[in-house]
Amino acid sequence: MKKKKKNQMPKQNIFLYRIVQFLAWFVAVFAFRRKFLRNEIKGKKGPFVIIANHEAALDFVNLIGATRTPLSFVISNSFYNTLPFKSVVSRLGMIPKQQFQTTLRDLGAMRSTIKDGKILVIYPAGLMCEDGQSTPIPAATYEFLKWLNTDVYVAKTIGTYFSMPKWAKGIRVGRTFIDVYKLFDKDTLREMPLDEVKAKTSEALDFDAYLEQEKLKIKYTKNDHIEGLENVLYVCPNCMGEFTMRTKKKKTIYCVQCGFEETSDKYAFLHNKKGVGEEVRHVSVWSRMIYNNLKEKVEEGKIKKISTMAKVQTIDPKKHKYRDAGRARITLTPDTLSIKGTLNGEEVDLAMPTISFPSLPFKPGRNFEIQHGEVSYRCFPQQPLVVMKWVNLVKIFYEIKTKEKEAEAEAKAKV
Repeated sequence: MKKKKKNQMPKQNIFLYRIVQFLAWFVAVFAFRRKFLRNEIKGKKGPFVIIANHEAALDFVNLIGATRTPLSFVISNSFYNTLPFKSVVSRLGMIPKQQFQTTLRDLGAMRSTIKDGKILVIYPAGLMCEDGQSTPIPAATYEFLKWLNTDVYVAKTIGTYFSMPKWAKGIRVGRTFIDVYKLFDKDTLREMPLDEVKAKTSEALDFDAYLEQEKLKIKYTKNDHIEGLENVLYVCPNCMGEFTMRTKKKKTIYCVQCGFEETSDKYAFLHNKKGVGEEVRHVSVWSRMIYNNLKEKVEEGKIKKISTMAKVQTIDPKKHKYRDAGRARITLTPDTLSIKGTLNGEEVDLAMPTISFPSLPFKPGRNFEIQHGEVSYRCFPQQPLVVMKWVNLVKIFYEIKTKEKEAEAEAKAKV
């Protein structure tokens, strides 16, 4: 019997892969109404890596049909561990990876995929967006691309955010696009300065779905239904009241404090018809305003800590699903994200550096997840509306800490 190599993934089952590929094709054609702008990987063999933006949970269905050559998708370890048929998923060539924290095992599995002549697919942001705009990309991504020493392609998806908004339920049928093209040749990438790799990668993956929609004007089913959006747009742009936003009659979002109100149209744009405050047409603009206002408070020293008691769940390895583990106090400061409480009958007291988390996996108005080693803690705050504020603060602290680290490295280089 041949001994399995270290980091070698189970052999991909082509029969199973073709079944999934067909099902994905069906969703891509009839639900997402996918259209290729370019497809430079059609019929192409590996090895190479594809990096993709992440607008919706099912973005992969638009990509998996781009070529008959099997693709190896990198997925989150917590998602993988909650699947009832993990052995089947591993046979599809998927590679589980700790979210925002890459272990030597993860690196080995991905490098092995490339060395075996296969095609690796990663979503650098790690999370689908909640407001139609790009989420932060971990700083280590750019070094990782150089380290893989292979050609790099981009799969840029347009429109899937409106087909599956993170704050809503179900699929909204409408036209989506995908543009697949080569970004870096491996020889060019090897010699390219890291700053240039970062700039070109960010430019390729950055998006604002609402600005794109201004040009495309695509109608999606129930595109004007915005229940759940108040969990993302939790600050009123008129009176700046926090957690004062509500929705009504499916199409209207309003502030209970000052009467600010906007109604959505068939293109998902917002309109102020009551004259209270100034109109904010795009969800992405409103969300960015919330983020920038919060960042300003952090920089002024007005926010130094946020803390909440939360119900915590962890994954039951036997049942492959999250189960109640207990309660804990979750605390976030500019330097650390900590968990303290009794979970699964044991005292837990963890503190993790904020620079380890570009963001957190989350469901708006419900929960967020904290990954520590092999354990994923799903936290349900006492006040569910605070989830988006926590996620924004994690992003802000990561951004600040990353810039500080870059400045220190630059200063050392000049000495």
